[in-house]
Amino acid sequence: MKNRILRVLVCGAAGRMGLAVRRGIEAGGAFAYAGGVDARPAEGVSAAGELAVLLAGADVVVDFSAPGPACSFAAACVKARKPFVTGTTGFSRPGLAALKRAARRIPVFFSPNMSPAVNLTFALAALAARRLEGFDVHVSEVHHKAKKDAPSGTALRYADFIAAARAGQRPAVTSARAGDIIGEHTVLYAGPHERVELTHRAHSREVFAAGALRAAAWTAGQKPGFYDYFDLLDLRGLLPRP
Repeated sequence: MKNRILRVLVCGAAGRMGLAVRRGIEAGGAFAYAGGVDARPAEGVSAAGELAVLLAGADVVVDFSAPGPACSFAAACVKARKPFVTGTTGFSRPGLAALKRAARRIPVFFSPNMSPAVNLTFALAALAARRLEGFDVHVSEVHHKAKKDAPSGTALRYADFIAAARAGQRPAVTSARAGDIIGEHTVLYAGPHERVELTHRAHSREVFAAGALRAAAWTAGQKPGFYDYFDLLDLRGLLPRP
């Protein structure tokens, strides 16, 4: 895949993130738009029922849709033997189980936040939680008022890593929805006489689109399996994972 243009099919192509991924494809020379599907067809975007036809001309699928459709798209990718990358959030346990079943047949990359920097801070958050014994830990997140799931998948991921570093003890998580805030996450460690705050702020959705395309290029060269940014960034074994 390194010596050729990667043909990317986008699921949820008419949504905010889908449009950002399409802009990312058009902006660089390493990718080509193989088409898109969405519940709301538009110019350059087909209905979801056209996915099977479009898959024939794609090398990898990038999904930013919704949990239910994403599971259906992953199942279609299994039939077509196409790698599947999803940044969709809000999956239920059965939904995640369905993705992991698909990963037995194809490479599946799942990350509720496609920013490489955010994924690195998951490791930093767990390390701090382990080393700052006696500190209270709290996770907070703020997103735009149109975001449906709360807490965000990213906030829950912070909580998962912190719990893994603290023998299952999960931190409190709070959420706010306001204005057009792209995304902000803070992990607060409060101890006697001092506190530490680990914060990530996204300035644009382009960072997530670029991260999704980076994940697509990486996943297209992998064997079947269930992957995330800890694999891409070679962070496995650094800390306990949830």
